[in-house]
Amino acid sequence: MNANQFLKAVSQLQGWRECAYLLALAERAFPNYALFADAVGMKSGGKMRQLLDLAWGTLQLDTSEAAIPQLLSKLETLSPNVDEFDAYGVYPAFDFCQLLEQALLNRLNPNKHRATEASQLATKTVMDFVEMSEGEGMDDDELIRLFEQHPLLKEDKIFQRDTVLALKRQRVPSEDFIEELRNDASNEGVSNLGIPLDT
Repeated sequence: MNANQFLKAVSQLQGWRECAYLLALAERAFPNYALFADAVGMKSGGKMRQLLDLAWGTLQLDTSEAAIPQLLSKLETLSPNVDEFDAYGVYPAFDFCQLLEQALLNRLNPNKHRATEASQLATKTVMDFVEMSEGEGMDDDELIRLFEQHPLLKEDKIFQRDTVLALKRQRVPSEDFIEELRNDASNEGVSNLGIPLDT
């Protein structure tokens, strides 16, 4: 699947498949939030984990529409304000919050396509991290080469592509399928930035 085919496949995701894709992106990014919250003493990692679990639950359960605004409201209270922190980690943490927000908004308004933007946001989180950690002083050409060869960006591409392919093949959001998708996305607690939750 080349880049154009991938973009087309993402743009065609609808309904539960689009929501599952958004949740998978959020799941992969969750350790970035949990580690940041822990590092700055926010003590909100556990609450956010519960919120993400509830969001996954909306794929299986007939969640009432009234429940979604409550979840969104809770997400807002748990989201860090990027202007209040000097630490770089606030940006990947906030990106995670945006991905989860898109998944919840998808349940509220499934007719608005969100997957393409979310896919780009998830990849941008990785690109920004790579540039920040390894790209200092590089010109644009050097940065492009760094991005093309970087293992984290290759992993991100493979993860997103495999998730889309799995969703395209699946007819219904069965419990086993969603569990498998979620396990793959959680990547044994290693985020899209290659940072393990259990350090």
